[in-house]
Amino acid sequence: VPLTPLQEAAAGRLQASVREAPHFRLSADLVVDRLLDLRERLDSPDAPVSVNDVLLKAVATALARFPQVSATFDAETGTVTRRGAADIAMAVAVADGLVTPVLRGADALGIREIAAATAELAGRAREGRLSAADQTGGSFTVSNLGMFGVDRFDAIINPPQVAILAVGRATERVVVGREGEPVVARVATVTLSCDHRVVDGATGARFLDVLRPLVEDPATMLG
Repeated sequence: VPLTPLQEAAAGRLQASVREAPHFRLSADLVVDRLLDLRERLDSPDAPVSVNDVLLKAVATALARFPQVSATFDAETGTVTRRGAADIAMAVAVADGLVTPVLRGADALGIREIAAATAELAGRAREGRLSAADQTGGSFTVSNLGMFGVDRFDAIINPPQVAILAVGRATERVVVGREGEPVVARVATVTLSCDHRVVDGATGARFLDVLRPLVEDPATMLG
């Protein structure tokens, strides 16, 4: 069975990424109880809010503080372009492959605005109505496979971007509470893949360190 044009284009791009970009990966386990609770409070039949929408807001807020992660790299000229806004490509599964429509200026949007924009983009993606402009210009990608029951995974960087965040499902795990006692919490594993030509280990680790409190106490993003 031959690849579809969409699959062929993605295969070539990602094969080049694996071959040319020195990937390294950093993982973190994040307690998502409060994020899930916030999503339930914001969600409504008329204006649905998904877990991914709240997560995208947290990622966008962290990216605004780390322009070196929200960036693109031109290998031919050796030039890094740091973006002033968090233009997040979000992986969407469609019938013949995977597309990555771009949520533009996500750092300046509220959670409900993100929810409306992602629903519109995902809907057009599944209907095959995305334009080329809808799928270009991203500065970072989020790929969430948690809804498919995946605990954790490594994602391939989508060039010319320099990083991608892979998100696994939330599962109940025993963690250490604030008083040192064992408690059951809902925990999700995220894995950041970075292009070592642009993002070093310390920068990637600091990005995850900033992302953690935004995910674990997302009400801070509402102020």
